[in-house]
Amino acid sequence: MTDSAIKDVVREKYAEAARRVSSSGSCCGGGGAVLDGCDPITSNLYAEHEKGELPDAAVLASLGCGNPTALAELKLGETVLDLGSGGGIDVLLSARRVGPTGKAYGLDMTDEMLALARANQEKAGATNVEFLKGEIEAIPLPDNSVDVIISNCVINLSGDKDKVLREAFRVLKPGGRFAVSDVVTRGDIPAEIRRDMLAWVGCIAGALDENDFRAKLCEAGFEEIGIEPTRVYKVEDAREFLVGQGLDVDALAKQVDGKFMSAFVRATKPPRHGNKCCG
Repeated sequence: MTDSAIKDVVREKYAEAARRVSSSGSCCGGGGAVLDGCDPITSNLYAEHEKGELPDAAVLASLGCGNPTALAELKLGETVLDLGSGGGIDVLLSARRVGPTGKAYGLDMTDEMLALARANQEKAGATNVEFLKGEIEAIPLPDNSVDVIISNCVINLSGDKDKVLREAFRVLKPGGRFAVSDVVTRGDIPAEIRRDMLAWVGCIAGALDENDFRAKLCEAGFEEIGIEPTRVYKVEDAREFLVGQGLDVDALAKQVDGKFMSAFVRATKPPRHGNKCCG
């Protein structure tokens, strides 16, 4: 599948999710779609006090695999950028953490999600927030302009992850932090099984192996790279979905259990005179 075809599929899936939340106030439409926030990948990621601070539509439209704002160690006055911000939940949480002297940007390519996010911003009364239309492979911000980049299960949707990471490096200030939640894999997985499992977790372009992710971050110029698993997936978690796809769940379990996971991925852009880790 080409990069443009991947973008078209992702855009339509997320537009559909935004329309569903806007029209029905529910994340769970018919058909058991992956992008409905109601499966083991996207459920129970935020604390009750976090959800209580936000408009219901922001919570319902959360389609991530982690809670990067809880792990990114945001500070007052920082500028944060959320890649693939969707309904805006992580942007609004970030805005509270960086305070009125900070700024939280959300970047999304889907008009429906941007409209939903801006409506949620208005309901939340967030004045230090700005939602931008664009693609994560071409971030519409200047060089060295943000302190922290977060993202929630979006980089795995890109067909050109090297370009995403180069862009992230470009817009971060020297010493800036890359702190994203994403789906990664661990170990050898047969191609056909990988394809079936990735259909479940919603990774249209495919999740990276954790070692490949480290290598790509390093090649982009990042240092202090770490990948911390936050939720390991088992085939049993997706039995209903996989059986519906005509797959033998018990046979799959022997080959993939423990090899697909959500992880918190950390890295740092070195100071202006720092050395690249891949020298």
